Amino acid sequence: MSFVIRRVETASPAVAAFLAAHHAEMEHTAPPESRHALVFERLLAPGVRLFAGFLDDRPVATGALATVDEGHEELKSMRTDPALRGRGLGRSLLAFLLADAAARGIRRVSLETGSADFFVPARAMYAAAGFRECGPFGGYVLDPHSTFLTLDLPAASVAPVPRTR
Repeated sequence: MSFVIRRVETASPAVAAFLAAHHAEMEHTAPPESRHALVFERLLAPGVRLFAGFLDDRPVATGALATVDEGHEELKSMRTDPALRGRGLGRSLLAFLLADAAARGIRRVSLETGSADFFVPARAMYAAAGFRECGPFGGYVLDPHSTFLTLDLPAASVAPVPRTR
């Protein structure tokens, strides 16, 4: 079995069902106004790059990058199949998303995740990747159900422009 990450640019019933399960899983973690996961259709909108990780053509992980402003993107819809958590799939997808952002010249990636105990493993994964706590960004406001994290990406290496004489 190999874990393959692909960009999702069109409607996919399997990915839609996987993300619907994500929303269902979040229902017990916070009141509706404090849950910020995007519905599938919004993940296919301009300014959002949705990716899914597949095992045997079955989606087992998702993650997206959404534009906040110039050079700043938000990590959205990170989820790993509950039966496969703890096997490194989320870390692999996170590394892939950060590399994608850096390759496109994005300088900062931020995220909002829950503050409940349910999210402790996710917050640990983000901390291990170098994310640090920050204040609300974009359109977010302070919320006791939210934890805000951010990561500054290294500048993309650009070849020097040759001099002309």
